[in-house]
Amino acid sequence: MALAATELTEIEQMLGSPEAATQVYLELRQKFPHLAWIRCDASDVTEIPYRSFGGFDLHLLDSADHCAQITDDPARATGIVLAKRVVSS
Repeated sequence: MALAATELTEIEQMLGSPEAATQVYLELRQKFPHLAWIRCDASDVTEIPYRSFGGFDLHLLDSADHCAQITDDPARATGIVLAKRVVSS
């Protein structure tokens, strides 16, 4: 099931919230169980993020074809890669 524009907006709002912390991944998985979710360290992803929020990079995952790949097209996205960045204070 592809990522709807309203879902992407809601995900971006949750990640952009000042309260977004380590629990946001679990909250997102529970709220959007039909999407594939991958959590990793930002250094594990070489592609440019679709969006960045505080301590997170958001990558769109296209798993519709034989091999999963990062996409910049929300209409093809079937999942999210949430990459945690180290934020210096």
